[in-house]
Amino acid sequence: MNHTPTLGRRHFLRGLGISLALPALESLLPTARALAAATGPKLATTASGNPLRMAFMYVPNGVNLARWRPIGEGADYQLGETMKPLEGLKSHFQVFTGFEQQNGWGRQDGAGDHARASATILTGARPKKTAGSDLHLGISVDQLAARQIGAATRFSSLELSCDGARKSGACDSGYSCAYQFNVSWRSETTPVAPESNPRLVFERLFGAGPGAERQRSLQLRNAQQKSILDFVQTDATALQRQLGKNDQHKLDEYLTGVREIEQRIVQAERFGPLPDPGVAAPGDTPVDYEQHLRLMMDMLVLAFRTDSTRISTFMLAHDGSNRSFREIGVSEGHHSISHHQNDADKLDRIGKIDLFYTRQLAYLLTKMRDTKEANGQSLLDNSMLVYCSGLSDGNRHNHSDLPVIVAGRAGGAFKPGRHVKLPDTAMTNLYVRMLQTMGVKADTFGDSTGVLKDV
Repeated sequence: MNHTPTLGRRHFLRGLGISLALPALESLLPTARALAAATGPKLATTASGNPLRMAFMYVPNGVNLARWRPIGEGADYQLGETMKPLEGLKSHFQVFTGFEQQNGWGRQDGAGDHARASATILTGARPKKTAGSDLHLGISVDQLAARQIGAATRFSSLELSCDGARKSGACDSGYSCAYQFNVSWRSETTPVAPESNPRLVFERLFGAGPGAERQRSLQLRNAQQKSILDFVQTDATALQRQLGKNDQHKLDEYLTGVREIEQRIVQAERFGPLPDPGVAAPGDTPVDYEQHLRLMMDMLVLAFRTDSTRISTFMLAHDGSNRSFREIGVSEGHHSISHHQNDADKLDRIGKIDLFYTRQLAYLLTKMRDTKEANGQSLLDNSMLVYCSGLSDGNRHNHSDLPVIVAGRAGGAFKPGRHVKLPDTAMTNLYVRMLQTMGVKADTFGDSTGVLKDV
């Protein structure tokens, strides 16, 4: 390889692009036997010994609060109009009102509430207002959990979306698109890009090709990835001596990411053969949005059922999304009508969109409830799943009284089947409780003010 400054840099950047583009660097699945034999951090389990899972689902642009809010409190409450698809699952979730993301408010940063809504929802941190590469936010709750316990499963975490991933460019009033299109953040400066193609998610989890070929394809892929990483590190080492201090710092950050990838490959190789998921790989991304959402939910259930990972995020759409919903009679863009100015027709259409999304949540929860595990429990019983938005009223861009549903029993640690009305409470207090339930060492997180005990 030629290591002159020009060619070395070009080769290095080409290697950088290759390594970052690979879709399966932290993939694949453990069987229960392999997981039990694997060395590494001890994972939290339920009282019955079943795995405990954590998931977060994000919906954009707030809701029609008048149709969303439950009536009554405690176990004796009625679901709001747009939560009616969840009626048959009422004993499996709890509705919270009163959660707030303080760092979502504009204050000195002014406009940009959609970017801040996505950025703060799982971090509880304030994003630096920049459209450049000098991003600064905070680690997200899922990635803090993945950092401590993710090494005990093949896939430390699984990030899903129905939007294309964006890590750069300007999107919302001076904020980078990275803030608006990502809810999962590995560090203060690095978002974790979600995957939106269900077929690629399947191949990450189970390998490509027919069942008999998947193990061979996995071994080949790991070998190829190791070769690429060796290539990049060799070129980076040669390049490092020619860089200024700022560039060296950036290169150090990148090489840290390369070392993390190496560790994930070693981690994947510790586990036994891949199990057969029992279903065929899906095709490419459906045009129909509902089909797309449900395919991604199927992938999430498969990942949890096969214990590929115990941590996941799913961004149904980025905040500020202007998707139309012609299939339910809403031809205008979602973001456009979220600025409803109390217009009754626009509020009615927002309610239809809210209803559409809760139907998708009902699909996922039903699938999890019907997926049985040991001792007669269900996948949903052994999970804690947060469904939320970073805005409550999209018209006023409110970051308080957020619409939040917490589903699952967390193996008996949570008490579903009720409406919990809180005074203004940092949503990160819930995350501290979830982290502790998951076996993660955390006394505080983001802007938390304590631990939410009544969950």
